[in-house]
Amino acid sequence: MLHNDHLEQWDRESFFHPSTHLAEFARGNLPQRVVTGGDGCHIEDRSGARMLDAFAGLYCVNVGYGRPEIAEAIAEQAKELAYYHSYVGHGTEASITLAKMVLDRAPDHMSKVYFGLSGSDANETNIKLIWYYNNILGRPQKKKIISRWRGYHGSGLMTGSLTGLELFHKKFDLPLAQVLHTDAPYYFRREDQSQSEAQFVAQCVASLEKMIAREGADTIAAFIGEPVLGTGGIVPPPEGYWPAIQAVLDKHDILLVADEVVTGFGRLGSMFGSEHYGMKPDLITIAKGLTSAYAPLSGSIVSDKIWAVLEQGTDENGPIGHGWTYSAHPIGAAAGVANLQLIDSLNLIENAGSTGAYLNDSMTAALADHPNVGDVRGEGMLCAIEFVADKDSHTFFDAGDKIGPQIAAKLLEQDSVIARAMPQGDILGFAPPFCLTRAEADQVVAATVRAVTSVLP
Repeated sequence: MLHNDHLEQWDRESFFHPSTHLAEFARGNLPQRVVTGGDGCHIEDRSGARMLDAFAGLYCVNVGYGRPEIAEAIAEQAKELAYYHSYVGHGTEASITLAKMVLDRAPDHMSKVYFGLSGSDANETNIKLIWYYNNILGRPQKKKIISRWRGYHGSGLMTGSLTGLELFHKKFDLPLAQVLHTDAPYYFRREDQSQSEAQFVAQCVASLEKMIAREGADTIAAFIGEPVLGTGGIVPPPEGYWPAIQAVLDKHDILLVADEVVTGFGRLGSMFGSEHYGMKPDLITIAKGLTSAYAPLSGSIVSDKIWAVLEQGTDENGPIGHGWTYSAHPIGAAAGVANLQLIDSLNLIENAGSTGAYLNDSMTAALADHPNVGDVRGEGMLCAIEFVADKDSHTFFDAGDKIGPQIAAKLLEQDSVIARAMPQGDILGFAPPFCLTRAEADQVVAATVRAVTSVLP
């Protein structure tokens, strides 16, 4: 389709795209796509191409595209009250209602919700609250945060430090000194291939204990982790991992932050990943699934334990010095209310569990025996395939071969299916909208088989 305008030129000349090779894009050597519409699990671009989005944007359009219920809620809120701040006790019907709806769905020991705009700023909030908490308790030295290699927690200064991926550290002077990284619970990439899952979990626990002993438990404030590693490779934890980690944290009085930006509100077939894996977090980070990305909104869910200390702190020091102009923005909150209502009314969490299991089982049956497929893994509506140069020796491809990106590109080119080439490995990730049907899951699997055999005959 030809367009008598300058949009593509303006895109190259004016738009700073995140997570992009800037020079190659500006030179015109990277493709560009102007997305114009979507419905269900599909998007369309201005050329008229229609694609099955098997990654739900960035694992965030959980209810699917084109939901009029959310669009209408946003429009009605904008007409009634487009904005008012939430400082000094101000609220809106939408923000107050959404806070109640979130707490009704959260684990029983959670107390309040602070709303921001992105997962990154929610994790910045979490770290500030943790430091405030320990200062109020008279423990000014208890400030270090333990994260995991391959974890993803945002792109800010602190949150980029918490992220355990090289791309987010390189040339940014990160990580900051207060952040430590321990082992990723990545059983497929264990150094000792003879280890059972139980032995590998014991190793992860021993590494964490060793770090705590070296640093001193009195200096460590919190441990942050995604229930399932997301951007680091879509890696469900080995059996028993979270109860074992929780026991270590409880023993040493270290807070747990569950980063549920990806897993919150149903992606695992459970409302929260914390409940799915038996975690008892002190703070829960939410974002993507809160509004299904129909409007920017994030949140920090605060436990009873932390809330009591925050109240004590304001009694001693006056109003808490934290806030964003757009905290609890009413348009985002209205989108959140409509989104959670839609998830309930359409039984989308149940579908995420059942159709997600069908997708994972079908992908395993179709590709597990391929000589270059080292692992097919997933949980709920998350699935990943990891490619290896040699399955028997567990040898990985050279990073320069870009096998994962090649397969993702072939999948889009041949069958108009969008998957994501994950960083730091040849890993193809899938995180479809919760409304995915079994017929669409079959389409994704068949297209993936064709793409894999095209690149790796």
